[in-house]
Amino acid sequence: MTEKKIENLKGKLIVSCQALPHEPLHSSFIMGRMALAAKEGGACGIRANTKEDIMEIGHNVDLPIIGIVKRDYENCKVYITPTMKEVDELMEVKPEIIALDATGRLRPGGVSLDDFFRQVKEKYPKQLWMADCSTVEEALHADELGFDFIGTTMVGYTEESEGDRIEEDDFRILREIIAKVKHKVIAEGNVNTPQKVKRVIELGAYSVVVGSAITRPQLITKEFSEVLD
Repeated sequence: MTEKKIENLKGKLIVSCQALPHEPLHSSFIMGRMALAAKEGGACGIRANTKEDIMEIGHNVDLPIIGIVKRDYENCKVYITPTMKEVDELMEVKPEIIALDATGRLRPGGVSLDDFFRQVKEKYPKQLWMADCSTVEEALHADELGFDFIGTTMVGYTEESEGDRIEEDDFRILREIIAKVKHKVIAEGNVNTPQKVKRVIELGAYSVVVGSAITRPQLITKEFSEVLD
């Protein structure tokens, strides 16, 4: 069943339905309805944060889910599914894919990506994993480690990728990753127009994730209001 759901993501849109505690739409109920709206609009997958949101989304749509838990730890820059605690929480609701920060930065307690990924693979050998990367080098390393999906989620959001934009030079970073890795590549991170979505699939991305441009109305509204300031 999972295999069929993953096949349905090929060449299709995944919508990220997330609202953090400080945001106006923070509510598992609202994220469930947001996922339903995304499905009605043609989304073939959902990316979601926290087991509570994922459970509610699962009650509303029968689509494959990329699950994460965003959690801040003291003196640590990694916040996307950073420890086994977050992985265990996600496995209570069993999303089809779990995404982890796959940058070179250390996790809480000084744990490296290599050690952490080995631990989660040992504990949950049948689970599918997505690597949230910020550079070509990180993507190649995640590919070697055996992540099932390589994502460009963190491009431009780390010190190592500061100033980089996913669309630069006709998506050069994405093209390089696709050319060099063995696993499926998911384009994500500032892919915020229909034209960009179309292009990343043309270039060979397996799927594409769009978040804020669809599901964060406060940011969408800001684009309209700022032109009048």
